[in-house]
Amino acid sequence: MFNALYFRTFITLVETGSFTQTARRLEMTQPGVSQHVRKLEQYLEKPLLERHGRRFTLTEAGRRAYDYALKLFADHEQFRHSLDADSLFSGECRLASPGSVGLMLYPFLLGQQQMHPGLSVSYSFAFNHEIVQDVLAGRYDLGIVTDTLRQPDLKVEPWHREPLCLVVPADFAGSGLAELMGIGFVNYYDGLNHASALLRSNFPREFRSMSHFRRQGFTNEVGMVLDAVARGLGFTVVSRLVLETSPWQRQVKELDLPVAVHETLHLVTRAGSEMPRRYVRLLEDFREQRRQALSGFGELPAPL
Repeated sequence: MFNALYFRTFITLVETGSFTQTARRLEMTQPGVSQHVRKLEQYLEKPLLERHGRRFTLTEAGRRAYDYALKLFADHEQFRHSLDADSLFSGECRLASPGSVGLMLYPFLLGQQQMHPGLSVSYSFAFNHEIVQDVLAGRYDLGIVTDTLRQPDLKVEPWHREPLCLVVPADFAGSGLAELMGIGFVNYYDGLNHASALLRSNFPREFRSMSHFRRQGFTNEVGMVLDAVARGLGFTVVSRLVLETSPWQRQVKELDLPVAVHETLHLVTRAGSEMPRRYVRLLEDFREQRRQALSGFGELPAPL
């Protein structure tokens, strides 16, 4: 007999790789987890696991069952959320973005939740490729990414543009490329791409490649990169969202540049799905807030 609970247990087992962790996460016993897997194998009439002591690998049928289970629950979640798609001020909001966006967007959403108790926010800070997989699997309804994607199962559309800022230590006295090369570059995920775009536009004659800059370290958490800059370890290039939310913004400074370069943020949803009205309202409200803030810097980006 078909039982969705068996598929849910199987998904968790594959993702954790452990019967013990699956039992703990689902608040079950290990024999209960094993029983669910056996029942699913009996229903499908195929072995799903090849057991190697306490470890296991998936059979071909197991891999296909896992893919089907993900799609099954993604479709279920999409259906469930579509039932309240017309509500502006209630319903669950499940979204993911890089930290550079979430540092400001997540607090904004929490503020909206305080004003509208019917809203519930589930937010994930993740890298672009993780966001794509989460949206495809139905774990999130909406993703915000910094890359232009080509994926037939996804709808990708430009949403908002944020200025890139060249950030140096507060006591940095230089203004040219040579002085920047002297202190070196602090990297993070997307850092090299952002720095290359900004420097190429503002130093077209001198700039050749980021490979000419001494590397002063790397962090996979963009919210922490300005700590290294504040300590005088080098410069970096981040979106204004990161600079405005950084606890080190008083220990660093933005270097004025003649040519503005922006990072384009894209919305990612599953192809064929309609974004609920609450998402549309929240995204529009946040974007308008950012446009007003950026106009104060004289950096209002052109409409997309």
